[in-house]
Amino acid sequence: MTTLDHCTETTHSAARPVNAMRFVTYAADLLRAWQNRRAFYRLGEMTDTELADIGLTRSDLHVAVDLPFARDPTVRLRSIRQARTDNVEVLARRVA
Repeated sequence: MTTLDHCTETTHSAARPVNAMRFVTYAADLLRAWQNRRAFYRLGEMTDTELADIGLTRSDLHVAVDLPFARDPTVRLRSIRQARTDNVEVLARRVA
């Protein structure tokens, strides 16, 4: 057995845990995406007043629902709400 052969065998055996972790990470990401989608769909069941209490509108939900399944719609909603909050703060400073 040469040094090169020994190195190749070590590389293959070392790659097995890495591949297993990739699979586990991918499965965990899919589970998280599914859970976030369920939470997102529950937002659709809320009234407009309840949505306004958390800083969202019904149209924000329509914007976020068009994302692919692997993308988290709650992240998009958070950015929409944050942008709206920032705009309100800027306008309030201008008025004062």
